[in-house]
Amino acid sequence: MAQSYFVYILTNRKDGVLYIGMTNDLVRRIYEHREGTVSGFTKKYNLKRLIYFEVFDDPENAIMREKRMKKWNREWKIELIENDNPEWRDLYLDIL
Repeated sequence: MAQSYFVYILTNRKDGVLYIGMTNDLVRRIYEHREGTVSGFTKKYNLKRLIYFEVFDDPENAIMREKRMKKWNREWKIELIENDNPEWRDLYLDIL
């Protein structure tokens, strides 16, 4: 079975702080963010709402996408989110 890799965006509320990350286990990683088990930016700003993610089949493409998205201006990130998730609905239950 092929490994999947994910680039994801978290927030604390609609139009709130945005965080972009990458992982090979989306359910586990989002759980860690939600439970606050990892110190850092997401814990500091209470970023627990999964509002966007993309799936990749190789880590290099996922890493490149994450790095590219982190350099985007905020408007581009919001447009990306709202094209798929206009209500900024928490997608965590969808991935369980």
